[in-house]
Amino acid sequence: MLEDISIKDFVLIDSLSLDFSKGLTVFSGETGAGKSILIGAISFLLGGKGGVELVRDGASEARVSGSLYISPEHIEARQWLSEHHIELDENRLLLRRVLRSNGKSASWIQEAQVTKAEVQEFTALLVDIHGQHEHQSLMRPSEHRKFLDAYAGIENKVRDFTQLYTDLITKRQKMQAVQTSDAERKRKIEMLAFACEEIEALHIRVNEETELEEELSRLSQFEKLHETIQDMNQMLSTGDSALVPHLKKLHVSASHIEDLDKVLATLSQRLESAFYEVSDIANELNAYQQSLIFDPSRLEEVQDRLAQFFRLKKKYLKNQNEKADALLDFLKKAEKELLDLQNWEEDRELLEKEIKDLEKKLYDAAVFLTEKRRAYSQKMSEQLVIILQDLGMKNTAFQVSISEKESTEFIQKCGPYGKDNIEFLIAANEGSVLRPLSKIASGGEISRVMLALKTIFSATDAIESLIFDEIDTGIGGEIAVSVGKHLKALSKKKQVFCITHLASIAVFADTHMRIEKKTDKGATFTSVVPIMGEDRVEEIARMLSGDAFSQASIDHARSLLAMS
Repeated sequence: MLEDISIKDFVLIDSLSLDFSKGLTVFSGETGAGKSILIGAISFLLGGKGGVELVRDGASEARVSGSLYISPEHIEARQWLSEHHIELDENRLLLRRVLRSNGKSASWIQEAQVTKAEVQEFTALLVDIHGQHEHQSLMRPSEHRKFLDAYAGIENKVRDFTQLYTDLITKRQKMQAVQTSDAERKRKIEMLAFACEEIEALHIRVNEETELEEELSRLSQFEKLHETIQDMNQMLSTGDSALVPHLKKLHVSASHIEDLDKVLATLSQRLESAFYEVSDIANELNAYQQSLIFDPSRLEEVQDRLAQFFRLKKKYLKNQNEKADALLDFLKKAEKELLDLQNWEEDRELLEKEIKDLEKKLYDAAVFLTEKRRAYSQKMSEQLVIILQDLGMKNTAFQVSISEKESTEFIQKCGPYGKDNIEFLIAANEGSVLRPLSKIASGGEISRVMLALKTIFSATDAIESLIFDEIDTGIGGEIAVSVGKHLKALSKKKQVFCITHLASIAVFADTHMRIEKKTDKGATFTSVVPIMGEDRVEEIARMLSGDAFSQASIDHARSLLAMS
């Protein structure tokens, strides 16, 4: 649910913040007041296109942000966020988009910067805008299958089918990967066997290469290391002015006078600690110096061992900068592939049987889905036509087209959701030919078809917010009242926004907002103001007759509001 929106320097909007609630929110205003600008800002926030013309004149950038509430039941949206490592804050998130005057834009969900395509993908799960704008899920034939499956109550069965389909594809890929000619299989077995033997012969230890590189560093710089340690030993214990003997004398002197003053006792203890610590360091350095032995043969061994690692890494690894441990990973995979190839005859029979079993299960499941879809498609079409007639589309014909995917005499092609191609067809006028819904030109018709569909699917559709623009195009009278009633009924289950110029629709609003255009000091601004009480009565009166203050219009407005 869209809880609020903030708009800054967007076309004619200087600065605007609005809070939204559940139910039906209606936007009204005189022609040219900027209703399309508000929808454009919302569409931009949800991932719509943005050109430099959207940046207010004189501004460096346009900014739109909004808070979205994601209900715990919205599994798809929460899964999307989880996959993109975005966390909700008490079931809410902040969506932001910026469009700069140079045409570049940027988008964020919470603090994560995302692409425009990702914004579209995510918000399409939550909000639908219907009219001459984007986010029209109804215009995507790929979504029609989801609508029908939700109506038929087979979504779980479709998910089961998709899992079967995925399993079958995986097993077919495995069959293809090892199904080679005998000569090729023999060549691969020999190659893998040799690789395994060559790597095993090295007896590589985990982390061995790192340890050898450290040893090589010590051996190759032995003289410098030995000289430095020797100098340190002289400074600490063996030189004429060595530190340890001096510390010992200081400690002895301090111990003789520590009873004279408590401060001296504390210093004596610290000198004692320093003496023992430095003595310990001197002993360890001395022992380290005694252990330093330059062994030219060991240097050669280390260099040879590292050269062996490099040779095999160059031969078997794509990235030669990896450590020799990667050869152990390669060995494990090569052994598995070798075993699969050696046991191929046994495995092939088992895999062929598994594939045949899956194909049978998949086909039976596809037939079941098709039967359910065909059974419910007619019922859905009839129910939809009744609602569309109530919404003023009297001569509308609607049909769910279900056709099988490409097949041959022996093979029925399936996709991840079955063997059906599904698309909604409509003829909006008497005598017209049924055509794909996506070909409808009228924004008002598109919006009313979506309103009818959303009315049918309101209990199962996961979309939480609906925005209807131009739904009142070409209607009036009783039809407009019917549209208003349908919007009101739909808003009991969804958050619904509607831009309208018809009073008979506006009176059903739970929240009414008026869009106004004003001029100040040569600049033009669009603003949006929530209205209630007498202000709302006057706005309904204006919508009725164009005169917000005539007594007849005021009385008519009061009567409409009382009946809604």
